[in-house]
Amino acid sequence: MERFVEKPKLTSVLDDSQALAGFSRLSVAMVITNPNSDDNPIVYINDAFERITGYQRSTVIGRNCRFLQGPETDQESVRQIRSAIEAGEDVTVDIVNYRSTGESFMNRLLIAPINGVNGKPVYFLGIQKELRDEELDRSHDETRLHLDTVCSRVSKDLGLIVSSLVDRGEDATPVNEEDRRKQLRMLDVLPRRLECLQFVYEEMKLADEQWNRDGVDLGSLLSRISHTIAHNEGRPGVRFVSLVEPLEVNLETAIRVALITFELVSNAFQHAFDGLDQGYLELRVNRLAAGGLRMTIADDGVGIPAKKAFPPPDSVGGRLVSALLEGLDATINVARGAAGTVVMIDVPVGFTDYRE
Repeated sequence: MERFVEKPKLTSVLDDSQALAGFSRLSVAMVITNPNSDDNPIVYINDAFERITGYQRSTVIGRNCRFLQGPETDQESVRQIRSAIEAGEDVTVDIVNYRSTGESFMNRLLIAPINGVNGKPVYFLGIQKELRDEELDRSHDETRLHLDTVCSRVSKDLGLIVSSLVDRGEDATPVNEEDRRKQLRMLDVLPRRLECLQFVYEEMKLADEQWNRDGVDLGSLLSRISHTIAHNEGRPGVRFVSLVEPLEVNLETAIRVALITFELVSNAFQHAFDGLDQGYLELRVNRLAAGGLRMTIADDGVGIPAKKAFPPPDSVGGRLVSALLEGLDATINVARGAAGTVVMIDVPVGFTDYRE
């Protein structure tokens, strides 16, 4: 008789089944700061930060987070934050902050370093959640645990991105103009990739809500990511088609494949149709009979020059794709035709997180 074993939820990798219960792009504020620039300025905020604080991106990028403080802000909490950042350590505080209107609110703030290869912080990630009166009355430890696990997951995944990009010393404090240009390229990498990661977390939460799911639905995830890119970067005359089979993969595979898709589809929209009025771009993902999956990204654009390496090792996105492919033990083949390019990636992965 076949024995059935209850499969743990995907969010068990976060050590708490409700860790992402309140998480979405609009519920938990995220901030990234750069400690290697003067005064540790903000380099990224998400939509939730704007909604909670009332401050727009254009008014906060480049500023230190202290503008959220005010008359009722506890200076001991401020000292704890400052000391943790100076030491490159995690910290959690409940602190009174102020919206752009001057209204105060209680903010649960978690800060974690995103370290480079030398072990020093390249960035700091801040996870913020407004605590309303009814939440203040609930279990302090439970609310803190939920945010703590989200912060841990996000900082780990951003660390994956950073570690693939700083192998040439780009995690060091900039000492010349070339170092500063490298850091600016890094600043362009993290914010948009964080949005991509949040799609993964939402799919992971959905998987836990559906009793017959034991993995992240890669088909749904890649469709959402690719069509978001098409909406943001598409232009008249360029037609985009996504043909992705329903595939369930484990969380780590989903993160890497999602980031690869993000890089390659974005790159195609940005460069494949230079000087052209019309074009066709297709993303196709299929399960392989022998196991694993095959991703194909094809366009009929200007094509990649014959002697140009792909992914390009001299670009931030190219190096990230190479590192992600290596982590998946995946292979990549590039076909250059008379018109356009076909990029084919084979990923030798299984399709579920767990075994009975």
